[in-house]
Amino acid sequence: MREDYLISIKGTMEQDGETDTVDLLTRGSFVRRNGKFFISYKESEATGYEGNTTTVKVEDTNKVSMLRHGDAPSQLVIELGRRHVCHYDSVHGSLSFGVAAEEIENNLTEEGGDLMFSYTLDMGDSTFSKNQVNITVQEAYK
Repeated sequence: MREDYLISIKGTMEQDGETDTVDLLTRGSFVRRNGKFFISYKESEATGYEGNTTTVKVEDTNKVSMLRHGDAPSQLVIELGRRHVCHYDSVHGSLSFGVAAEEIENNLTEEGGDLMFSYTLDMGDSTFSKNQVNITVQEAYK
């Protein structure tokens, strides 16, 4: 993977009235193929998933998929108007969550840009957490 882009990710999770925010700045790849954007980066020790690779696939303005490959695989599909059941491996074991999109703002172009999406995770009838992810992609200067 060519890591010629700087990728800034800010993730915010609200759970049980408490908010936790994680900021990550890393190098990775960014391409547009068949009308879809792909943002890929290697996880680090700081994220707790060292050795894994995460790819964010952006399909127009209503669907974003987050795919993590490696020894802790996961797949989250965030799509406006649809609830998906997704698999997630964490330090606590394997879980299945319902995922419902709240908002997607796609301002990506061939050169980079910004992406924001928010969603809820549920376990049946109860909401587990509310989440927002902000990603900025820009070409790295060598």
